[in-house]
Amino acid sequence: MLSFLLDFRLANETALRHLYSVIFTLAIPFILLRLLWRGSRAPAYFKRWDERFGIKPAPSSHKPVIWIHAVSMGEVEAARPLVDSLQTQYPQHQILITTMTPTGSARVLSLYGNTLLHCYLPYDLPFAVTRFLRSANPVVGIIMETELWPNLIHYASQQSVPLVLANARLSARSAAGYQRVAALSQTMLQQLSLIAAQSQDDRKRLIALGADKDKVHAVGNLKFEISLPASLSEEAEALRTLWGNRPVFIAASTHEGEDEIILNASRRIRAEFPDLLLILVPRHPERFDKVAALSQRSGFKILRRSEQGMCTREIQVLVVDTMGELPLFYGTADIAFVGGSLVPRGGHNLLEPAALGRPVIIGPHYFNFNEISRQFLAANAAIEISNSESLADTVIELFKSPQKRADMGQAGQQLIHQSQGAGQRLLNLIKRHIDVR
Repeated sequence: MLSFLLDFRLANETALRHLYSVIFTLAIPFILLRLLWRGSRAPAYFKRWDERFGIKPAPSSHKPVIWIHAVSMGEVEAARPLVDSLQTQYPQHQILITTMTPTGSARVLSLYGNTLLHCYLPYDLPFAVTRFLRSANPVVGIIMETELWPNLIHYASQQSVPLVLANARLSARSAAGYQRVAALSQTMLQQLSLIAAQSQDDRKRLIALGADKDKVHAVGNLKFEISLPASLSEEAEALRTLWGNRPVFIAASTHEGEDEIILNASRRIRAEFPDLLLILVPRHPERFDKVAALSQRSGFKILRRSEQGMCTREIQVLVVDTMGELPLFYGTADIAFVGGSLVPRGGHNLLEPAALGRPVIIGPHYFNFNEISRQFLAANAAIEISNSESLADTVIELFKSPQKRADMGQAGQQLIHQSQGAGQRLLNLIKRHIDVR
């Protein structure tokens, strides 16, 4: 009898959502402790708690609001073409972008300034999300990637706010996880007005999980809609000219445990190319000081970008401890390694260096960008390595073969060009929900 009641409760969406809300509420003390811990490493986490808990109302406007949620910096970047198109086609509307991380927030402000509204999306607590939805009062909500929050989706549906899941991806592993709470997952997916999946495989998994097949469209990956400033190459070339004619290798978006591997590899590379400049770009600002100190302790002569000093030939490692400059430094490099992939963090977006025609190297852990990475590997636009030794060997080989570097760069640019179009397809679908409001 107890087993039957338990099965019934777990099969009931409302009961599951209430149970989820209770657990989330009980976890608030731990959430606060986590914010304090993260704030000790990145002070921005100490700020704007009133937004995170829905205490402060969302920014409002006398214009109709189009709301876009982009959890962090990667999603903000992926949403750029969509935001630009919406601002152009709907000047009578106000765009509101929400994020969850300070890096995402900083990127929104650096890209758009006061041309749109911005705040953190509150945690998925009933009182917080209902207050947010009432104050923002969006005509449509667009959620980037697969950010499925039960209370947010439920109360948006109750308030008749159409929700679009954009650039949605669902791995087999994630699908299995959602299947454990099938009743809740199915209800969430069915409450969405539109799902724009990255691929046919993603579409099939979402439908198998319970999404309405008529609402799920495979439009492609928005990340391919990359648009870099026309002046970027000129700025990069000017910067590189100041450094002199020397080989440049960039390791970008690195995580804990990767910098040591890269620094060790650079010693072997430097044995072949004594004039090597290694550019290290940690993924998170709270690691800037640590990576700079590690590089110095490892015996390298370093320069921090924030110091604004001259990167002379004596400088062996340039630590980029500023935000928003990664594309510029990709443009200065001959070869790019994209981090988060030598340790099991899932990798990061390799499209920026590829768009600039740079050969790309990744580690074996690229599950967050599985499809894109596999496409690049299959097209010989990227090389997968597994450790410090194979990284050094690959970089040395590429430095010795300008033609191979050029071929890889061209293959990457061609793949990006062939894969574009998702932005326009998504916009055409979203317009149906804006134009009727």
